[in-house]
Amino acid sequence: MSASQLRPAAAGVQSVVRAAALLRAVAAATGPDGTATALGEAVGLNRTTSWRLLTTLEQEDLVRRDEARGTYVLGPALLALADQASGTALAEKSREVLRDLAAQAQETAALAVVRDGTLTYVAEAPAGGVVAAGWLGQEVSLHATSTGKVLLAFSPDEERRALLGLPPDQPLPRHTPTTITSYAALEDELAQVRAHGYAVCRGEFESSAWGVSAPVLDLVGRPVAVVSLWGPGERLTPDRFESLGRLALSGAAEVARRRAGAHHEATGNPGGAPAVPASPGGPTR
Repeated sequence: MSASQLRPAAAGVQSVVRAAALLRAVAAATGPDGTATALGEAVGLNRTTSWRLLTTLEQEDLVRRDEARGTYVLGPALLALADQASGTALAEKSREVLRDLAAQAQETAALAVVRDGTLTYVAEAPAGGVVAAGWLGQEVSLHATSTGKVLLAFSPDEERRALLGLPPDQPLPRHTPTTITSYAALEDELAQVRAHGYAVCRGEFESSAWGVSAPVLDLVGRPVAVVSLWGPGERLTPDRFESLGRLALSGAAEVARRRAGAHHEATGNPGGAPAVPASPGGPTR
């Protein structure tokens, strides 16, 4: 970005315009291009103005300064905002998919996104006339829901303990009589999740909520979101797990394709097709 590309103050508040230009320059900078002087030159600001704005952005966690190199990178607060915006955009792109899944399964279909090692429901579609538990906006227990088991199963081995936030000798919290509280038993179940491509829950977080979930994977096979089908145990019975698992897998694959397409439109980088989990080979335990 050159001085001629810096938007005029007449278009808005001058300090905000300049700060926005600096944030774009920080995002694009590599190596020595990330110093206050280089960033100021890139957007047509003198070093003093650039340094003052960058200091303020750093105080708000929008940028972070490498003390050893004197260079700036985007900060955690800005990345969190981008993550939330990404989740909102994915929710919008997934609504049609969720409505189709809910109609086919006659159960509630939901989408949860991964944010800083947690899962938050951002969209759901209840089946017509079916009373559904409202999960929208809620974070979920990772070991006691099919949604959380998917995140754990498709995350690297070394990350699972960190995601659960528990020391090795501490049992997993019990929410209902069917909650898995042994880490060894949970690992056995996660192995089956990876083998079948989807996870199940038998009222382990709330006794009235049974579910089947499948991962939305990025290009390298990491989970970015989870598609779920939920209902009461008297209706969402174990004999339906396999058929609902296939539905959840197809829905998750479609969400992943839409996400990849949106990324291509935004960046112009085709990037390839999203990863797809294994096809189910039978019901999980």
